[in-house]
Amino acid sequence: MVLLGFAAISRRIEGTPLTAPLVFAAAGLVLGVEALDLVGPEVTGEQVKLLAEATLTVVLFSDASRIDLAALRRTLGLPIRLLGIGLPLTILAGFLAALVVLGDLAWPEALVLAIILAPTDAALGQAVVTSPRLPVRVRQSLNVESGLNDGICVPLFLVALAIALAEGGEIGEGLAVELVAEKIGLGVVGGVVAGTAAAVVVVHAGGKRWVGETWLQVAPLAGAVLAFGLAEAIGGSGFIAAFVGGLVFGGLRRRRGGDVLHLIEQSGAVLGALTFIVFGAVLLGPALRELTWQIGLYALLSLTIVRMAPVALALLGSGARRPTVAFLGWFGPRGAASIVFALLLLEDDALPGQTVILTAAFVTVGLSVLAHGVTAAPLAARYADWHDGQAAETPVESGDAEAQRWRLERDHA
Repeated sequence: MVLLGFAAISRRIEGTPLTAPLVFAAAGLVLGVEALDLVGPEVTGEQVKLLAEATLTVVLFSDASRIDLAALRRTLGLPIRLLGIGLPLTILAGFLAALVVLGDLAWPEALVLAIILAPTDAALGQAVVTSPRLPVRVRQSLNVESGLNDGICVPLFLVALAIALAEGGEIGEGLAVELVAEKIGLGVVGGVVAGTAAAVVVVHAGGKRWVGETWLQVAPLAGAVLAFGLAEAIGGSGFIAAFVGGLVFGGLRRRRGGDVLHLIEQSGAVLGALTFIVFGAVLLGPALRELTWQIGLYALLSLTIVRMAPVALALLGSGARRPTVAFLGWFGPRGAASIVFALLLLEDDALPGQTVILTAAFVTVGLSVLAHGVTAAPLAARYADWHDGQAAETPVESGDAEAQRWRLERDHA
């Protein structure tokens, strides 16, 4: 019913503060365990776990396969600064803030929380990356950052979680190192195999016209599922496999075969919608009940100083003007990847500070859904007005850049 209702008004609310994640999370709150109790799967149940795995797998594969690495190398600038400097500094800032504000957390647990909240999700402020009024280079930077940072954070999350479990005595340090090495190494193997297989179908079989148009759309989705399933079967991380598989698929395909990503992107959008409904129904409501002033303060810091200060440092010497630095710093919303990382933490159920970590993560995502959703359209318009008036004086913002296609945007060649 929620999906049908949103579909009925989806075009009418484009460019308004009513973003899809905000609508779905709010609907989940109304229908969830803290209100009408019509939607209430067990948080640790197989349904929620399967939804989380499917969502992150599809998003990782599709996001990675959309990235044109050659174009990224030609327009290094802002995206590389955001990922190579801004992301590590954001994790460091989030880690230090957790140690200071959430004093009950051990340092490995603070690191886990910082990594959970490091990935950005541009879908929460989609107007920012789709508005044609905004300079391509700025939209490109936020788009590429959102597409790559969740995949980059997967191995970091696995390492931090292993350290936390070892520090708490749940597993030995030697076993932690071995598990992480297996998860990453075998995950890469599964991703390379699956990504190559999907690319062969699209490029080789598709080039010989052996593949029907409908089944060209199926190939990337099947590749994502194969990557996850193969890696998990041999002891690797399915999420690392999905991300690597998407990179391999996109690199080998080089846009041959036409627009073959529409089905996997639509699937990711539907799974993302379901994730936000479940988030509102069974995660956000209980988290708000556990809210303390320390957790509220950490959520505010996570969306402001923890994000904006590292971005400002990353852009030093780039030539970006202050409005651009502020704009890029503010639009680092936390969304589906953070939700899924937090849900993965539930599988171990062994960290003493787990309740604090989960509550902080869910409250931060909930605040981000509201704050970034409401401000996306008006701040994008305001920034565009500034840029239009300063175009000749902003070479960094207005320089040539090759736009990366956003999810669900069709190519218009």
